[in-house]
Amino acid sequence: MNEQTARPVALVTGSARGIGLDTAVDLSRLGWRTHVVWRSSNRGELEERFPGRVHQGDVTSEEDCRRIVRAVLESDGRLDGVVHAVGEYLAGPLEGLGTNDLRHMLESNTLSAFTLIRATRAQLRKDRGAYVFFGAAGVEGLRARADSAAYFMAKTALLSMVRSVAKEEASYGVRVNMLSPGLVPHEHSSADTKALAGSVPAGRPGRGEDLAHAVAWLLSAEAEHITGQNIDVAGGWML
Repeated sequence: MNEQTARPVALVTGSARGIGLDTAVDLSRLGWRTHVVWRSSNRGELEERFPGRVHQGDVTSEEDCRRIVRAVLESDGRLDGVVHAVGEYLAGPLEGLGTNDLRHMLESNTLSAFTLIRATRAQLRKDRGAYVFFGAAGVEGLRARADSAAYFMAKTALLSMVRSVAKEEASYGVRVNMLSPGLVPHEHSSADTKALAGSVPAGRPGRGEDLAHAVAWLLSAEAEHITGQNIDVAGGWML
């Protein structure tokens, strides 16, 4: 085994922008052979950063997930880490939402994760790899959510699934964990979101690199005895 093929391989979904892109960049910097997935934009920029390891697809589609995993294995022959950064956000109380809104939240945040697990489970067992999913700070508390009820319903379902899969996969050496960001403003954040930045107990809002560094640690051998956990990376937000 040469130095190139000894480097671990990661697949990061939702990696065209935001936390997913920050995670992919950080893993690549640390020596991972990092594969990224885009759905509808950013192909050119991603090709420059991750040449030969860029895949187009919709991870709610089982066919797309299987195709992407085949491409990863054809390129690099193994899969050591899967990071799922897909999950759209919808604000508002349930009273103002329709059935399609709730269905979309569940498909984007929960079903997409389940579909990806189905496509990657066998290979992660073979390579004794690890999964990392993204939740939302405070999801453990099962509190009422006046401003984002459907989104937190989907993230709560995701957490339950993460823990169930963690238990199923533990005997195969596969670790399954969740990281939950708090307030992480971005260029498209609302004025209200940006105004809340001063409310974070740690004194600043989150940054993409905060989550990216935590992902790298959870995928590393240093975290080999950690599975089924949800870790808030939120500066105390939602305490």
